[in-house]
Amino acid sequence: MKRPKLAGVFLFVGCLLAYLMFVKRHYTATKPEAYRRPPQPGSDRLGDDRPASAAAGRSFQYGIMFDAGSTGTRIHIFKFQMENKGAPKLAHETFRAIKPGLSAYADDPEQCTAGIMELLEVAKSSVPPSIWTSTPVVLKATAGLRLLPGEKATHLLDQVRALFLESPFLSGDDSVSIMDGTDEGISAWITVNFLTGDLHSADSPTVGMLDLGGGSTQITFSPQDEKTIQTSPIDFIRSFQVFNSTHTVYTHSYLGLGLMSARLAVLGGVDASPLGGSTELVSPCLAPEYSGTWEHADVVYTVKGQKAEEKEGGTIKVSDYITAAKRVCSGLSVSPPQSPFLCLDLVYISVLLQELGFPPHKQFKLARTINQVETSWALGATFHYIESLKRH
Repeated sequence: MKRPKLAGVFLFVGCLLAYLMFVKRHYTATKPEAYRRPPQPGSDRLGDDRPASAAAGRSFQYGIMFDAGSTGTRIHIFKFQMENKGAPKLAHETFRAIKPGLSAYADDPEQCTAGIMELLEVAKSSVPPSIWTSTPVVLKATAGLRLLPGEKATHLLDQVRALFLESPFLSGDDSVSIMDGTDEGISAWITVNFLTGDLHSADSPTVGMLDLGGGSTQITFSPQDEKTIQTSPIDFIRSFQVFNSTHTVYTHSYLGLGLMSARLAVLGGVDASPLGGSTELVSPCLAPEYSGTWEHADVVYTVKGQKAEEKEGGTIKVSDYITAAKRVCSGLSVSPPQSPFLCLDLVYISVLLQELGFPPHKQFKLARTINQVETSWALGATFHYIESLKRH
């Protein structure tokens, strides 16, 4: 493994000192515009990753996280402003996504090379070349690869690992792995509570996280009742340290209960790719007059007989899903549906939430992003990996 360095710490000289002092004076604003806008082309190469002064104790560090999910591969390039005390601040995030997911290349791992190289080029254009060798690059695969036979998953990961080792970034044998469902839930919980500011103080209340993915569903929260900790299965309770504070959470991952896996199961399909690469699914859960195609895990299905209601944010109650499911499903025979899987998906979400114990009046906050940052597990996992580098 390449030897880690003190990321982002460089001697800053010359006329750029005036610029950095300007940033320092204006950083105390509540929402600095410099951190809300993407950096201008070439700005990272002009010295804004150097410490403003020894007294200020400010430096920048980057982390590159590949999220290899069941429906696609996403890259998150995080730029952190490191602090001498307390949690780091997220200065900027660069995000890019490609399809399909890695699992689509299970029978021919070398075919994933082009996509991974494309995303590595995004990283190279986002991170200053002077700190490439000290910037960790990590890939965490989730449910899509967990569902593959072990040998096929291993070959895919080996292919990615080789590409990472050839890249200029910091990588090693532990840089590419399948993420345990529990770790995925914890990392997503860290991301959300970091972005809401609840991890910056030990006394702040935290929020729970219900992550409905494509292949699995995770639920993670900090129990308020000691009885919850005592009566829960021992594997469901995890304690961990982040930013010098210890947190204890209840967390569990339900493999196969992600929306896409559930949809496939309800329609009568199986996770293994059928011979020939296509198949026909006929289900009473779809409108009887509907006939179309649906692609999942690089397999094109012909479906006969509805995509999830997408919201950009806001709040929603369990009863809202139930009401919507009744309305959409009762109208299937009236006119051809524009979203053929909507009835099926709404029914599944409604039942899932009730089976998890949420009453109809329970209200959820829908958030794809917080402060323009994705609420996925990637940010939390990047924090965890950087901390592990420091410990070792």
